[in-house]
Amino acid sequence: MVAGEAEVARVSASAVADEGDPRLAALRTAVERLRADLSGYQAWLADRQVAERELTVLAEQLAGGVPEATLLSEVLLRIAAAVGSVSALAPALGQLREAVELFGVPRHRVLPSVRHGAS
Repeated sequence: MVAGEAEVARVSASAVADEGDPRLAALRTAVERLRADLSGYQAWLADRQVAERELTVLAEQLAGGVPEATLLSEVLLRIAAAVGSVSALAPALGQLREAVELFGVPRHRVLPSVRHGAS
């Protein structure tokens, strides 16, 4: 088992043991997975500190119970912008997005780009 997977399993087990809201357990697991994957990603990442800070903010909010949907949406947006299109982090970022959606934060459809001047 990879170190990041072990941490995810530990967090998942502790969330289940608490018999808390399953949405919180899913979000905690997603936060810890992305944190572990980000830590394991050794290449230079311009906004690594932004992503780490936002994950910390999210973890702190989870400690206090169910976070507000607005906060979840804003934090997810900042994290997604910070990690950009790093394919190695895409699965963990996707898991975080899915966990945020459990709280009623809608998935925004990204419309295909419009080609100007094309007939």
